[in-house]
Amino acid sequence: MNQTLEQQTPESPASAFAQVPQQQEIPLALVRGQPVLQIPQDLYIPPDALEVILEAFEGPLDLLLYLIRRQNLDILDIPIAEITRQYVDYIELMHEMKLELAAEYLVMAAILAEIKSRLLLPRPPAEEGLELDPRAELVRRLQEYERFKRAAEDIEAMPRLERDFAVASVQVQDKNVVRLPPPVDLRELLLALKDVMNRAELYGHHAIQRDALNVRSRMSDVLRALGDGEFHRFETLFDPSEGRRGIVVTFLALLELAKEHLIEIMQEAALAPIYMKSLATA
Repeated sequence: MNQTLEQQTPESPASAFAQVPQQQEIPLALVRGQPVLQIPQDLYIPPDALEVILEAFEGPLDLLLYLIRRQNLDILDIPIAEITRQYVDYIELMHEMKLELAAEYLVMAAILAEIKSRLLLPRPPAEEGLELDPRAELVRRLQEYERFKRAAEDIEAMPRLERDFAVASVQVQDKNVVRLPPPVDLRELLLALKDVMNRAELYGHHAIQRDALNVRSRMSDVLRALGDGEFHRFETLFDPSEGRRGIVVTFLALLELAKEHLIEIMQEAALAPIYMKSLATA
């Protein structure tokens, strides 16, 4: 009994805390498979180890246009002093980053300095009594550059062959496919005959009369009906007024003519109308 109570006694808090997994410190890096937990005291990072260039300009006009548009300034009323200061700061930044500076950037800096000095000095009136704005030529060049830049962006946004889409070409071999009409099945002839006989029932009568019908003579009648060399429908060769006997004799005459290769039986598709054509005139 005592042994059972000892097994049910809960463990002490210290032992339970020891079994809880502890979170380990994440290493900063792995050097040769070994974790590095602290930054080395003798770590040296050169000043030019990392360089980030946020903007890339295609020329001095592009830089000026960027400075103007970034501050939502009116291009017709440019604050030359502030723009010149920002432009010179960018030139100095390029020198500090040891980037190659094109001569046209320095020329634009000189032009801005000249415009700034002309604005500070008293200006003589023009011949018409109006004062000439020293910024007019720079504004004209900026407007013209902005139009060309916008046109270039519109052209770049247009779909381009072999970049946005590709032209697919397919070569199809020239095949002269000759579609032969399907052969006429005897079952199709019987179905057509049944249709003709059903219509002949409408003309049935009870008068007992023996007609002088002959398969050979009916063969001659059929060849005369097909003597124009054209295709005639199967139903048009029967006379429903002759009754069952006349229809059977005509059908036997057609079979004999087909057997002797004197007529041609054609059907374009299954369950399509059946046509007859005489081969005696061919």
